[in-house]
Amino acid sequence: MKIVDYRHVDIARREHLVLSDVTFSLEEGEFVYLIGSVGSGKSSLLKSLYAEVPIAHGDASIMGYSLNGIPSKYVPYLRRMIGIVFQDFQLLSDRSVYENLLFVLRATGWTDKAQIDERIREVLSQVGLESKSYKMPHELSGGEQQRVVIARALLNSPRLIIADEPTANLDPATGELITNLLLRIAGQGTSVLMATHNLMIVEQHPARVLRCEKGRIHDDGIVNY
Repeated sequence: MKIVDYRHVDIARREHLVLSDVTFSLEEGEFVYLIGSVGSGKSSLLKSLYAEVPIAHGDASIMGYSLNGIPSKYVPYLRRMIGIVFQDFQLLSDRSVYENLLFVLRATGWTDKAQIDERIREVLSQVGLESKSYKMPHELSGGEQQRVVIARALLNSPRLIIADEPTANLDPATGELITNLLLRIAGQGTSVLMATHNLMIVEQHPARVLRCEKGRIHDDGIVNY
């Protein structure tokens, strides 16, 4: 089943065409890399998936939602089906791990305390941090903070995770751990689109590659670098 389906899509920001004639699809449970140099359009493509950057032309759909002029009232429903992993974490520094996750659940309509506690326990267990819920973000290593971000992305059982350079600020060993975690999540049925400039990771964990270059998206398939 196609989670993402782009056909001849143009993506523009402030009337500047960033990517043109973008055609690709993403299947359920598929893990795909998005590579390209800085400024090649990777972030614009990712942001178009959750309707932060509009589709200028072409046909784009994600999990049954058309992104062509999507009404603003539908955007929150779309985003609840997408988990986003940022390279700079974007955790609330004045709240514990538990409180960071609690904030998201309450913001997305969860009210039952027992269900909230159970869901937070489940996602922290999934990323190997079940014993760190009381910690403040500054008390965690970079890799632990990124695992909290992944736990946060998993809270509402998304069908798609968008990971924007999730290993960029981490040492190689920790980056390897984060990549393995995302691969495992894909193996459990959640589609993962991971932007990266680290070709060593791509070489060590081969998967389908989408390449941003000269304003286009090229589907390289599974490649060896």
